[in-house]
Amino acid sequence: MFKLIKQDIQCVFERDPAARNMLEVITSYSGVHAMLFHRMNHQLWLWGLKWPARFLAHLARWLTGVEIHPAADIGRRFFIDHGMGVVIGETAVIGNDCTLYHGVTLGGTSWKKGKRHPTLGDNVVVGAGAKVLGPIELGDGVRVGSNAVVVKDVAKNLTVVGIPGRVVAQAAEATEDNSKRKEFAKKIGFDAYGMHNDMPDPVVNAIDAMLDHIHAMDEHMQQMCTAIKTLGAEIDYAELPDLGPCEIEKTAQAEAKEPKTE
Repeated sequence: MFKLIKQDIQCVFERDPAARNMLEVITSYSGVHAMLFHRMNHQLWLWGLKWPARFLAHLARWLTGVEIHPAADIGRRFFIDHGMGVVIGETAVIGNDCTLYHGVTLGGTSWKKGKRHPTLGDNVVVGAGAKVLGPIELGDGVRVGSNAVVVKDVAKNLTVVGIPGRVVAQAAEATEDNSKRKEFAKKIGFDAYGMHNDMPDPVVNAIDAMLDHIHAMDEHMQQMCTAIKTLGAEIDYAELPDLGPCEIEKTAQAEAKEPKTE
Protein backbone atom coordinates (compact mmCIF):
# COMPACT_ATOMS: atom_id res chain seq x y z
CA MET A 1 0.00 0.00 0.00
CA PHE A 2 2.80 2.44 0.88
CA LYS A 3 4.44 1.76 -2.48
CA LEU A 4 1.18 2.67 -4.25
CA ILE A 5 0.91 5.89 -2.21
CA LYS A 6 4.49 6.82 -3.09
CA GLN A 7 3.77 6.30 -6.80
CA ASP A 8 0.57 8.39 -6.53
CA ILE A 9 2.62 11.27 -5.14
CA GLN A 10 5.48 10.97 -7.64
CA CYS A 11 3.17 10.94 -10.68
CA VAL A 12 1.95 14.44 -9.77
CA PHE A 13 5.28 15.90 -10.89
CA GLU A 14 4.86 14.29 -14.32
CA ARG A 15 1.33 15.62 -14.93
CA ASP A 16 1.15 18.97 -13.15
CA PRO A 17 3.73 21.65 -14.05
CA ALA A 18 2.67 23.64 -10.99
CA ALA A 19 4.04 21.01 -8.60
CA ARG A 20 7.32 22.29 -7.14
CA ASN A 21 8.37 19.93 -4.36
CA MET A 22 7.29 16.91 -2.34
CA LEU A 23 6.21 18.94 0.70
CA GLU A 24 3.89 21.10 -1.40
CA VAL A 25 2.28 18.06 -3.05
CA ILE A 26 1.73 16.21 0.23
CA THR A 27 0.30 19.19 2.08
CA SER A 28 -1.74 21.08 -0.52
CA TYR A 29 -3.05 18.68 -3.20
CA SER A 30 -6.59 17.54 -2.40
CA GLY A 31 -6.44 14.84 -5.09
CA VAL A 32 -3.42 13.32 -3.37
CA HIS A 33 -5.15 13.51 0.00
CA ALA A 34 -8.18 11.74 -1.46
CA MET A 35 -5.98 8.92 -2.74
CA LEU A 36 -4.17 8.61 0.60
CA PHE A 37 -7.54 8.05 2.26
CA HIS A 38 -8.73 5.70 -0.46
CA ARG A 39 -5.69 3.43 -0.35
CA MET A 40 -6.27 2.97 3.37
CA ASN A 41 -10.06 2.67 3.06
CA HIS A 42 -9.81 0.13 0.25
CA GLN A 43 -7.53 -2.06 2.35
CA LEU A 44 -10.00 -1.86 5.26
CA TRP A 45 -12.78 -2.85 2.86
CA LEU A 46 -10.81 -5.87 1.67
CA TRP A 47 -10.25 -6.88 5.31
CA GLY A 48 -14.02 -6.86 5.87
CA LEU A 49 -14.01 -3.67 7.99
CA LYS A 50 -16.66 -2.07 5.81
CA TRP A 51 -18.23 0.40 8.25
CA PRO A 52 -14.89 2.02 9.20
CA ALA A 53 -13.99 2.16 5.51
CA ARG A 54 -17.27 3.90 4.63
CA PHE A 55 -17.01 6.31 7.57
CA LEU A 56 -13.45 7.32 6.68
CA ALA A 57 -14.46 7.70 3.01
CA HIS A 58 -17.23 10.05 4.14
CA LEU A 59 -14.71 12.00 6.21
CA ALA A 60 -12.36 12.19 3.20
CA ARG A 61 -15.22 13.52 1.08
CA TRP A 62 -15.81 16.28 3.62
CA LEU A 63 -12.12 17.19 3.77
CA THR A 64 -11.20 16.94 0.06
CA GLY A 65 -14.40 17.33 -1.97
CA VAL A 66 -13.66 13.97 -3.63
CA GLU A 67 -15.99 11.02 -3.08
CA ILE A 68 -14.48 7.58 -3.72
CA HIS A 69 -16.27 4.45 -2.59
CA PRO A 70 -13.81 2.27 -0.66
CA ALA A 71 -14.71 -0.74 -2.84
CA ALA A 72 -13.55 0.99 -6.04
CA ASP A 73 -10.52 -0.74 -7.56
CA ILE A 74 -7.92 1.87 -8.60
CA GLY A 75 -4.59 1.06 -10.23
CA ARG A 76 -1.14 2.56 -9.85
CA ARG A 77 -0.12 6.19 -10.38
CA PHE A 78 -3.66 7.56 -10.29
CA PHE A 79 -3.97 11.36 -10.26
CA ILE A 80 -6.97 13.60 -9.60
CA ASP A 81 -6.04 17.11 -10.75
CA HIS A 82 -7.83 20.03 -9.04
CA GLY A 83 -9.64 17.46 -6.90
CA MET A 84 -13.15 18.79 -6.28
CA GLY A 85 -16.51 17.30 -7.13
CA VAL A 86 -15.09 13.97 -8.31
CA VAL A 87 -17.31 10.93 -7.69
CA ILE A 88 -16.12 7.33 -8.18
CA GLY A 89 -18.70 4.61 -7.62
CA GLU A 90 -18.49 1.30 -5.78
CA THR A 91 -17.92 -1.06 -8.72
CA ALA A 92 -15.68 1.27 -10.73
CA VAL A 93 -12.39 -0.20 -11.94
CA ILE A 94 -9.54 2.12 -12.98
CA GLY A 95 -6.32 0.99 -14.63
CA ASN A 96 -2.79 2.30 -14.24
CA ASP A 97 -1.60 5.85 -15.05
CA CYS A 98 -5.10 7.35 -15.32
CA THR A 99 -5.93 11.01 -14.76
CA LEU A 100 -9.25 12.58 -13.75
CA TYR A 101 -9.93 16.30 -13.62
CA HIS A 102 -12.36 18.15 -11.37
CA GLY A 103 -16.07 17.46 -11.61
CA VAL A 104 -15.71 13.98 -13.12
CA THR A 105 -18.29 11.32 -12.29
CA LEU A 106 -17.77 7.60 -12.75
CA GLY A 107 -21.33 6.70 -11.93
CA GLY A 108 -24.04 4.10 -12.39
CA THR A 109 -27.30 4.07 -14.30
CA SER A 110 -29.10 1.34 -12.36
CA TRP A 111 -30.16 0.61 -8.80
CA LYS A 112 -29.56 -3.12 -9.26
CA LYS A 113 -26.79 -4.87 -7.39
CA GLY A 114 -23.70 -6.00 -9.26
CA LYS A 115 -21.43 -4.28 -11.75
CA ARG A 116 -22.96 -0.86 -12.51
CA HIS A 117 -19.99 1.52 -12.80
CA PRO A 118 -17.40 2.05 -15.56
CA THR A 119 -14.14 0.23 -16.17
CA LEU A 120 -11.22 2.36 -17.36
CA GLY A 121 -8.15 0.91 -19.02
CA ASP A 122 -4.59 2.19 -18.63
CA ASN A 123 -3.56 5.77 -19.51
CA VAL A 124 -7.14 7.07 -19.67
CA VAL A 125 -7.70 10.83 -19.24
CA VAL A 126 -11.15 12.17 -18.35
CA GLY A 127 -11.62 15.92 -18.77
CA ALA A 128 -13.23 18.33 -16.32
CA GLY A 129 -16.94 17.88 -15.76
CA ALA A 130 -17.21 14.69 -17.83
CA LYS A 131 -19.64 11.92 -16.86
CA VAL A 132 -18.87 8.27 -17.59
CA LEU A 133 -21.95 6.27 -16.68
CA GLY A 134 -22.92 2.62 -16.49
CA PRO A 135 -21.01 -0.68 -16.66
CA ILE A 136 -19.14 0.36 -19.78
CA GLU A 137 -15.50 -0.04 -20.73
CA LEU A 138 -13.05 2.62 -21.89
CA GLY A 139 -10.03 1.09 -23.56
CA ASP A 140 -6.39 1.96 -22.98
CA GLY A 141 -5.41 5.48 -23.97
CA VAL A 142 -8.96 6.82 -24.28
CA ARG A 143 -9.44 10.59 -23.92
CA VAL A 144 -12.79 11.98 -22.74
CA GLY A 145 -13.39 15.66 -23.48
CA SER A 146 -14.56 18.14 -20.87
CA ASN A 147 -18.29 17.92 -20.03
CA ALA A 148 -18.80 14.89 -22.27
CA VAL A 149 -21.36 12.26 -21.24
CA VAL A 150 -20.22 8.75 -22.14
CA VAL A 151 -22.70 5.87 -21.89
CA LYS A 152 -21.23 3.38 -24.40
CA ASP A 153 -18.03 1.38 -24.68
CA VAL A 154 -15.06 3.16 -26.28
CA ALA A 155 -12.25 1.32 -28.03
CA LYS A 156 -8.66 2.05 -27.11
CA ASN A 157 -6.82 5.22 -28.19
CA LEU A 158 -9.99 7.08 -29.25
CA THR A 159 -11.23 10.49 -28.13
CA VAL A 160 -14.84 11.09 -27.06
CA VAL A 161 -16.54 14.50 -26.99
CA GLY A 162 -20.05 15.91 -26.66
CA ILE A 163 -23.42 14.98 -25.19
CA PRO A 164 -24.04 12.14 -25.72
CA GLY A 165 -20.40 11.19 -26.16
CA ARG A 166 -19.34 10.54 -29.74
CA VAL A 167 -16.02 9.33 -31.03
CA VAL A 168 -13.88 11.91 -32.76
CA ALA A 169 -12.40 10.59 -36.00
CA GLN A 170 -8.68 10.52 -36.52
CA ALA A 171 -7.21 13.42 -38.45
CA ALA A 172 -7.43 12.87 -42.20
CA GLU A 173 -4.25 12.52 -44.21
CA ALA A 174 -3.24 15.36 -46.49
CA THR A 175 -4.86 14.87 -49.91
CA GLU A 176 -5.61 16.97 -52.96
CA ASP A 177 -9.23 17.26 -51.81
CA ASN A 178 -8.10 18.54 -48.42
CA SER A 179 -5.87 21.13 -50.12
CA LYS A 180 -8.76 22.39 -52.25
CA ARG A 181 -11.01 22.51 -49.20
CA LYS A 182 -8.49 24.56 -47.23
CA GLU A 183 -7.99 26.98 -50.11
CA PHE A 184 -11.73 27.47 -50.53
CA ALA A 185 -12.26 27.84 -46.78
CA LYS A 186 -9.51 30.45 -46.66
CA LYS A 187 -11.12 32.26 -49.59
CA ILE A 188 -14.45 32.65 -47.78
CA GLY A 189 -12.79 33.42 -44.47
CA PHE A 190 -13.70 30.14 -42.75
CA ASP A 191 -11.16 29.00 -40.19
CA ALA A 192 -12.71 25.65 -39.12
CA TYR A 193 -13.27 27.07 -35.63
CA GLY A 194 -9.52 27.12 -35.04
CA MET A 195 -9.60 23.40 -34.34
CA HIS A 196 -6.29 21.57 -34.34
CA ASN A 197 -5.88 18.96 -37.06
CA ASP A 198 -5.13 16.28 -34.48
CA MET A 199 -8.58 16.62 -32.93
CA PRO A 200 -11.24 17.48 -35.51
CA ASP A 201 -14.74 18.19 -34.26
CA PRO A 202 -17.74 16.39 -35.82
CA VAL A 203 -19.33 19.77 -36.59
CA VAL A 204 -16.18 20.82 -38.43
CA ASN A 205 -16.27 17.56 -40.39
CA ALA A 206 -19.84 18.36 -41.48
CA ILE A 207 -18.82 21.86 -42.57
CA ASP A 208 -15.87 20.38 -44.47
CA ALA A 209 -18.36 18.22 -46.37
CA MET A 210 -20.39 21.35 -47.19
CA LEU A 211 -17.26 23.07 -48.49
CA ASP A 212 -16.53 20.06 -50.70
CA HIS A 213 -20.09 20.16 -52.03
CA ILE A 214 -19.98 23.91 -52.76
CA HIS A 215 -16.61 23.56 -54.47
CA ALA A 216 -17.94 20.72 -56.65
CA MET A 217 -21.05 22.75 -57.59
CA ASP A 218 -18.84 25.69 -58.55
CA GLU A 219 -16.78 23.52 -60.89
CA HIS A 220 -19.91 22.01 -62.47
CA MET A 221 -21.36 25.47 -63.09
CA GLN A 222 -18.17 26.57 -64.83
CA GLN A 223 -18.28 23.47 -67.04
CA MET A 224 -21.92 24.12 -67.92
CA CYS A 225 -21.19 27.76 -68.84
CA THR A 226 -18.28 26.68 -71.05
CA ALA A 227 -20.47 24.10 -72.81
CA ILE A 228 -23.25 26.62 -73.41
CA LYS A 229 -20.75 29.12 -74.83
CA THR A 230 -19.49 26.55 -77.35
CA LEU A 231 -23.06 26.33 -78.68
CA GLY A 232 -22.98 30.05 -79.43
CA ALA A 233 -25.19 31.23 -76.62
CA GLU A 234 -24.48 34.41 -74.72
CA ILE A 235 -24.42 34.31 -70.93
CA ASP A 236 -24.92 37.35 -68.76
CA TYR A 237 -22.70 36.99 -65.72
CA ALA A 238 -24.28 38.49 -62.61
CA GLU A 239 -21.85 40.03 -60.20
CA LEU A 240 -21.24 37.55 -57.41
CA PRO A 241 -20.94 38.68 -53.78
CA ASP A 242 -17.47 39.09 -52.37
CA LEU A 243 -16.23 35.98 -50.55
CA GLY A 244 -14.05 38.04 -48.25
CA PRO A 245 -15.07 39.36 -44.81
CA CYS A 246 -18.78 40.04 -44.40
CA GLU A 247 -20.17 43.58 -44.43
CA ILE A 248 -20.46 43.68 -40.63
CA GLU A 249 -16.76 42.84 -40.29
CA LYS A 250 -15.88 45.45 -42.92
CA THR A 251 -17.88 48.11 -41.05
CA ALA A 252 -16.24 47.18 -37.76
CA GLN A 253 -12.79 47.33 -39.34
CA ALA A 254 -13.55 50.73 -40.89
CA GLU A 255 -14.79 52.12 -37.56
CA ALA A 256 -11.68 50.85 -35.81
CA LYS A 257 -9.50 52.76 -38.28
CA GLU A 258 -11.37 56.05 -37.84
CA PRO A 259 -9.69 58.48 -35.43
CA LYS A 260 -11.53 58.93 -32.15
CA THR A 261 -12.83 62.41 -31.31
CA GLU A 262 -13.45 63.65 -27.81
